[in-house]
Formats: sequence, C-alpha cells, structure tokens
Amino acid sequence: MTVTETPWTPLRNPVFRMLWLAVLASNAGTWMQTVGAQWLVVHEPDAVTWTSLVQAVTTLPVLLFALPSGTIADALDRRRLLLGVQLGLFVVAVTLTAFAALDHLDPPLLLVFTFLLGVGQALTLPSWQAVIPEVVPHDQLPAASALGAVNTNLARSAGPAAGGLLVAQFGSAVVFGLNALSFAIFALVLLRWRRPPQPPTGHAERFGSALRAGERYVRWSPVVRRILGRVLLFVLPGSVIWALLPVVARQELGLGAQGYGILLAALGIGAIAGALLMPRARRMLSTNQMIVSTGLGYGVALLVVAFVPHVIAVIPALVLAGLGWMMLVSRMNAAMQLFLPNWVRARALAIYQLVFAGGQAAGALLWGQFASAFGLGHAFATASALMLAGLLLVRVWPVHTHENDDNAPAVYWPEPHLMYQPGLEDGPILISAAYRVQQENVAAFTAAMQRVRGSRLRTGATQWGLFRDGAAPDTFVEVYLVPTWDEHLRQHEGRLTETDEQAEQHATALAAGPPTITHLLAAG
Repeated sequence: MTVTETPWTPLRNPVFRMLWLAVLASNAGTWMQTVGAQWLVVHEPDAVTWTSLVQAVTTLPVLLFALPSGTIADALDRRRLLLGVQLGLFVVAVTLTAFAALDHLDPPLLLVFTFLLGVGQALTLPSWQAVIPEVVPHDQLPAASALGAVNTNLARSAGPAAGGLLVAQFGSAVVFGLNALSFAIFALVLLRWRRPPQPPTGHAERFGSALRAGERYVRWSPVVRRILGRVLLFVLPGSVIWALLPVVARQELGLGAQGYGILLAALGIGAIAGALLMPRARRMLSTNQMIVSTGLGYGVALLVVAFVPHVIAVIPALVLAGLGWMMLVSRMNAAMQLFLPNWVRARALAIYQLVFAGGQAAGALLWGQFASAFGLGHAFATASALMLAGLLLVRVWPVHTHENDDNAPAVYWPEPHLMYQPGLEDGPILISAAYRVQQENVAAFTAAMQRVRGSRLRTGATQWGLFRDGAAPDTFVEVYLVPTWDEHLRQHEGRLTETDEQAEQHATALAAGPPTITHLLAAG
C-alpha cells in the first residue's frame, strides 16, 4: 500500500489533524446530547413518537438551511463562518443545560432546543465539507472523506456510550453541558487556525443569484444527480436504525441507557472497520459493486433486527450495518468532493447534506409512524425490503463518479469587448456562437455539442439551443441565455473548468476554425 492509500495519511497534515480532532469533540458532544434528549422522552407514554421526533428535529434544520448555508460558505470566509456558528451553538447549549439542571425541560421545549442545535449543525456542515479540499491534497481526498466518516462513527460509538453512562449516573444536564464544552473546543481550534489568504473572487455575488446558480449546477450535472439519488435510496430505508434503535433497546431487548450506548458502539465499531477496509475496497470494487455489497449487508442486518430480537444476534448485525453505512456514505461523499469545482463546492455539498438529512428526517417520521401502527419488527422488515429493492436499480441507473475529470478552474474565454457596456444586473444576455461544419463532421459535431450544452447550463445559462442555418447548411449556431451580465462574466472569470475547456476544444476541432461570438443585450 502506498503512502497516499493509507486510511490515516491525511492526519499527518497538522491543520487537518487539528480540525479533525475538534470536529470529533463536537460530534461526540452532539451524540451525547442526542442520547440525553432521547432518554428524557423514552419514558413518555408515546415513546416511539417522541424519540422519532427528536431524531427528526435534529435533521430537519438541514432541509431548511443547508442550501442557504452553502451559499454563504461559498461567499464568505469559511473559517470565520464556522467560528461564529460554534459560538452561537455554545450559547444555545449552555441555556439548554441550565433548563435541564433546573428541571424545567418538558418534551416540547426540548424539541425547540434540539431544533436550534440542528440549525447550527446545518450551518456548520457545508463549510466544514468545503474546507477539506483546501487542507489536504487531491489524491488524499478519498482517505480524508473516509476519516470524516470515521470521525462521525467514533463519535457515534464513544459519545453515546459515554452519554449513556453519564445519563444513568448524573442525568441529562451533564451531557448537555459537555456538548456546550465541545462547541467551545471547536471555536478555540478555529481561532488557532490561520487560513491562508484566498485568491480574490472579484465583486460579491448576490445571495439570490448565487443560490440559483448552485441549484442550476446540480440540476444540470448528471454525475451529481446520480450520487444524490443513490444516497437517498440508501438513507431513506437505512434511517430506521437511527430512528428506532432506542425503542428496540428498551422494548425489544430490555436494555437501559448503558445498553443503548453499547448498541450504538457496535455501529461505530463497524464504521471504523469499514474505514480500514475502504482503500482495499476502492481497489477491488467498482463504485456500483460497492453500492450493491453495502446495500446487501445493511439489508441483512435489518432483517436480523426484525426477526432475531436477541442481543447476541443484534450486536453483530449492527456492526455489519455500521460498516455498510460508513462505506457507502463516505464513498459518495468522496465522489462529490473530488468532482465538484471550488466555486460551487459548498452549495453542492449543501444539497448533498439536504438530501442526506432529508432522507433521515423523512425516514425517522415514516418509520416512527409505521412502527406505531404495525410494530417494530414489521418496520425493520419493510425497510430491509426497500433497501434490497433499491439495489435492483443499479443496473439501469448506475453511478459514474468521473473523479478523474479535471475540474480545476480554467479561464480561457477571451474578455468580451463591447461598444455598449451593460451594467452587472442588466439582462437577460443572449450569446451566440456560429460554427462552420463540413458535412462529414455534422453527426460528431452535434454529439460533441451536447457536452458543451451541459457546461453552459451548469455555469450560468438558463436556456440553450443548437440551430442550423437553412440558407447555409454548413453553418451551425449555438445560442444560450444568461440571466444577467454579471452571471456571464462569472463564466469568463472562473466557473469553467479544464473539463469544460476540453469539451469545447473537441467540438471546435470538428468545425472549420473557432466560432464567431456575439453578445445580444436585452433592448429597453
């Protein structure tokens, strides 16, 4: 195994190591908080509903704030954004601790505080994910992504186990206080990190247009859409474990808070094992083979929980589930980080988090209600059936990650020189490019222009078309509409990538010379 293929290589980077440990402390505190919150409501008359609601309101803020957070993270200094969010989370967690210590924390108020903490996590995740490619080399991103999953699952094992012990001995207020301390630790580490000066990005992009640009990029990127679809197909049925495991621990297995921590530790152990196996799995299995193998393992684990409700069987099943969850999620996350260009990375990763957390939130609500109506066993069995059914789509809807595409910024368009200079917010702008194509190259040229079409739509265009001149059949005219002059200038100034340039060069090589470009401005 080469140095770059070891699972732990990114930790040799002092900045990544410092941030990784800080995130580990924060994640562990968050899971201790979740254990404390769920154990407070597990004794309520409708425990299944309350525990699933705790899980739902933890992830619901991502649905509401992830994309705006990603837009902000692409526009602002990510270190300062992370620092401000951690300080806000510290204040919320300290207030929650005070209410719990004074015994003034009923379930509805607990849900409010849980939601506020979830808002902070929604603001943290896109910035943290987008920072990783800044601090580790490109060839170490898969290992860094796997370490991110190890981080989460170490927290899932150590945090709940410690949280269960502390809740049993001292009550929930103690774990809420430790969660507040974890945010303070993260803030201190961010204060010590001196982020290198970032290259100038020109004038600031308006929030609304930046939000729409991120949405357009994902809509017109088939690679990203396939990754998001596969994550949803896995997380929606897989979330049954995270939503209902406290109830399984108490009602089916007769365990207390410490036993629940042990079950979560089994998931964490499986995740760590998955991280250790990831380098070998990446060499031996294609992306789609990994999707099938992890889905099969997770589906079998759900069947064991459904039909063999004994601790001696459930613990190894949870180890298998943790391994499958970590390998699939980290593989998809690494594929996103490797593929995305920097200008839209936080926004696209925010949409990834939106899909991921949305699947968990929807699954938590779905499986909570399903278990209330039909029982825990039927809920786990149905989730297993859905997981296995999703694997049937791999053959007809495979995931191609294109991780070797060169998505470094490429500024290769000449600066537009106009007699009339529009304002930045003027628009729409209609750009046309006229090509002359010999008859023998027409089929290849029109096929090549479909890749160009994707490039235009991902980077700013709202409409695109390719037309043939009826009076001059060798003339083809590409036209595309951009909402504002500012949006078009951003195509000139850094949104395009080396892969986009290669697509244009291929199409131009099939024509008789470079195209003639015109910029048509909206009249009046």
